[in-house]
Amino acid sequence: MRHSGHKVFPNVRGYTSLYSVNLSIVTETFPPEINGVSMTFANLVRRLGKRGHTLKVIRPWRPDLFPPSAHENYQEVPLPGLPIPGYPLLRFGLPARRRLENLWQENRPDLVHVATEGPLGTTAISAARRLQIPVTSSFHTNFHAYAKHYHRGWMGGAVLAWLRHVHNRTQLTLAPTPEICAELEAQGFRNMGVLSRGVDLEAFDPAHRSAELRQKWGANENTPVVLHVGRLAPEKDYDLLFEAYRAMKAVNPNCRFVVVGDGPLRASLQKKHADCIFEGAVSSRDIGRCYASADIYIHASRSETFGNVLTEALASGLAVAGFDYAAGRQFIENGKSGLLAPLDETTRFIADAVRLAREDALRSHLRSNARAAVSSLCWEKVVAGLEAEFMRVAGMQSDRAKVL
Repeated sequence: MRHSGHKVFPNVRGYTSLYSVNLSIVTETFPPEINGVSMTFANLVRRLGKRGHTLKVIRPWRPDLFPPSAHENYQEVPLPGLPIPGYPLLRFGLPARRRLENLWQENRPDLVHVATEGPLGTTAISAARRLQIPVTSSFHTNFHAYAKHYHRGWMGGAVLAWLRHVHNRTQLTLAPTPEICAELEAQGFRNMGVLSRGVDLEAFDPAHRSAELRQKWGANENTPVVLHVGRLAPEKDYDLLFEAYRAMKAVNPNCRFVVVGDGPLRASLQKKHADCIFEGAVSSRDIGRCYASADIYIHASRSETFGNVLTEALASGLAVAGFDYAAGRQFIENGKSGLLAPLDETTRFIADAVRLAREDALRSHLRSNARAAVSSLCWEKVVAGLEAEFMRVAGMQSDRAKVL
């Protein structure tokens, strides 16, 4: 994995923890919500719990939460929240400094990690600092860059200043790639570290390919099925994505396009592109079947900090076309395990997508190498490094870690 001087968590195989640490994870998105941040922290929390640590996940309440018995390795603490405007399936937490202070005075954690910068997350930082509990954070979303997609470009500078203020109040901010760390440091963010992502190689596997699902999509084994998985929102550049698909369809009329995900643009996209298949949100159990049952993955977004969907597509053995940044830059060798266009060359991206639709041999070549590109990207390595870093930060001010 390429890096540029930032601390990258070590790849540790077969690591066994010697300490039990009491952790509070504060996040405004978590299952049953399905998005990159939610699924990332679901993996981290579950695996940290299996390693013997005590975890509380503090998140906004919603009516469809899983029962407490479903969480074998951690405890959820739901606090008041409201639906996000335009995203009724997502919620943001209300400010809760006093409630968090009471909670943490009753059962003091060794470390608080704040995953999101909403009202709940920012007041959690204040509560932790007030109680002198070590606190870390993670940076997942380029909210300042999103402003232009919502016709609020003038707000970008103010949003960036707010994010910098929030994260600089913590002792460590984790970002998914060295490039993102460097960009944030140039903007005045301090104490940056790199926490990459894992991919579940059992859940995302070509073995889950389903002839029944392909038949539902109107495809046989000779039909190139193009897939996209994501949050259907303006920042994902869906105009470019569908322009690429139209170009693919022009050279290979047999192509079928399947879109998995939900969001504020779903109704308008579905109406505008009635010939495409919109699966909506699917369960975490079924998403692997969707990937494995496709042939090509196209990804037009250039605003993510990582892009879990690319590593999931690679693990599922798809021929991928995307841009040379974030996860694509880290894990794809251009021309061998996928096709990458320079970040500012949208015509090149479209041309790459067209090649995947037209050139059977190229598609087959990329698919045969895709899974190997992420074969070492397992969650156990990521979690072991994160665990070590959490204990390092907690040790600065806490001697409460107990030998198991």
